[in-house]
Amino acid sequence: MTSFRQFPLLLTLCGILTITGCSSSDDAEVPEEEKYANESAEALYTMARANYAEQDYNEAIELFDEVERQYPYSEWAARSQIMAGYIHYERQRYDDAVLAFERFVKLHPGHESTPYAYYIMALSHYEQISDVGRDQGMTKKAMDALREVVKRFPNTEYARDARLKLDLTEDHLAGKEMMVGRYYLEREEYLAAVNRFRHVIDVYQTTSHVPEALHRLVETYLKLGVHDEARRYAAVLGHNFPGSEWYRYSYALLEDASVLPPSDDDSSMWDWF
Repeated sequence: MTSFRQFPLLLTLCGILTITGCSSSDDAEVPEEEKYANESAEALYTMARANYAEQDYNEAIELFDEVERQYPYSEWAARSQIMAGYIHYERQRYDDAVLAFERFVKLHPGHESTPYAYYIMALSHYEQISDVGRDQGMTKKAMDALREVVKRFPNTEYARDARLKLDLTEDHLAGKEMMVGRYYLEREEYLAAVNRFRHVIDVYQTTSHVPEALHRLVETYLKLGVHDEARRYAAVLGHNFPGSEWYRYSYALLEDASVLPPSDDDSSMWDWF
């Protein structure tokens, strides 16, 4: 038989258990998939943009992803994909940015933001171009991506900027070829040097490296004893770049080697000083 004195203790214990049970229930973490279950697509997108404005980028990406998860076929989902990809690009997470935009263009090939997606993918490669002393794989990727922008969207502002950047990437690749060619020339590997310099002339004709490439061919062919080829490339250099310092250098080399063309040669071909 329970005594009267024990009732307060029993009641107290029951009260503690009840309170503990309620507290545990209230503090239980809401599952991630239910965290934003009652929010509209527009509300989620607005919250994500607010987090982006406050530079809380991780939370912003999480919310943009949530828009896509809950409303995958909505316009808000497409906008969220663009924003998430841009945040990766802005934070220089270029691989993540490329993956995000590749997925976007696959899902929305005809969307009004598709040109922008291609452009940011190209920039993600372009901004990783290293100096000419390193492997130029990323430069080639940038060139391919920039050409894709120009090809697909020729009349857009993105294409105009892509064309300017294409000139820079081509100049970069030509610079790499010139560096390697000079290396072979110094090592007296003349045929390998010729191949590099001719590649610059054939493939990168509009770059700033062409005058030097022509001069280096004059220099290399003279070392090989192939005087006709040396004179031919000097003539091309003189005709196309008559005021270039490389033209003066080539003329001096031919003069030193006593292989200048005879004075009765066709003067239109030999546009010397």
